[in-house]
Amino acid sequence: MSLKITHLRHIALKTPDPATLAAFYQDKWGLKIVAEEANRFYLRGVGPERFVLVLEPAGRRGISRLAFGLENRVAVDEAARELAAQGVTIYRQPAELVTPGGGYGFQLIDPEGRCLELSTDVSPADQAESWDAPVRPNKISHVVLNTADFEGIIEFFTTRLGFRVSDWSEQQMVFLRVNSDHHSISFNRAPHSSLNHVAYELPDMNEVMRGIGTLKRHGVSPMWGPGRHGPGNNVFCYFQDAAGYVCEYTAEVQKIDEATHQPEVWQRVPEKMDRWGISGPPSPEARAAMGGEPDPGLLDQVKR
Repeated sequence: MSLKITHLRHIALKTPDPATLAAFYQDKWGLKIVAEEANRFYLRGVGPERFVLVLEPAGRRGISRLAFGLENRVAVDEAARELAAQGVTIYRQPAELVTPGGGYGFQLIDPEGRCLELSTDVSPADQAESWDAPVRPNKISHVVLNTADFEGIIEFFTTRLGFRVSDWSEQQMVFLRVNSDHHSISFNRAPHSSLNHVAYELPDMNEVMRGIGTLKRHGVSPMWGPGRHGPGNNVFCYFQDAAGYVCEYTAEVQKIDEATHQPEVWQRVPEKMDRWGISGPPSPEARAAMGGEPDPGLLDQVKR
């Protein structure tokens, strides 16, 4: 497979009340609203991506799209042709993007109906721009997705899209990377397809703790954490946002050496889920929140 994804760009989420959710992420979480169009909100972090989170109006929650980067326009065109030749559904053909920052890209549908966007030439965010927030996430570190077809979706992302396995959590979770970050996406075996959580990268452990304190002052308590995971070795703390989505502050994610790394199968025991032993495994309530609602994505539209 010649496709080489460079990084995770953004996630677009559906919600019945985008304005309230945008206020949560700007006023409490530390992102900044950079554009609003027809009740659709775009929010950035302090990293170079023009935006990392999009909130779109809809009658129910779910993922609207996941966006990843490619190196250039040639790579975009070649990826679209190659994936189409392999039988992958191309939802939107390569074209100029109309979202903030422009760019060039296309959209495809994965086997569980998720819309994936592959793009290039998006104008970067203004690095001189600043805003007043106790903590400010750099980017989306990773997205964890629930899947009802664990083996099938791993095969799709590795053989079709070029993701590489970093580690396993027994046969319950897999951690996939596209660059030196331990994982940009992870899949959790579940009864249905849905969003598990979105993790936002802070500069270090100190900033994660500062973020926890900031949210507690806003009346938002952790649902799991703080702690340090086994796979990925990252510091974590999980919360629920104003729409009920699970969001995570994380830092110090393991960097992979491609020349030497060998995937490890981690045991699903409390001391590996939280290596510090502070928080242990997630509570039943936290697990239920991470389970999310069944999300058919665009499967209904594709079948028409």
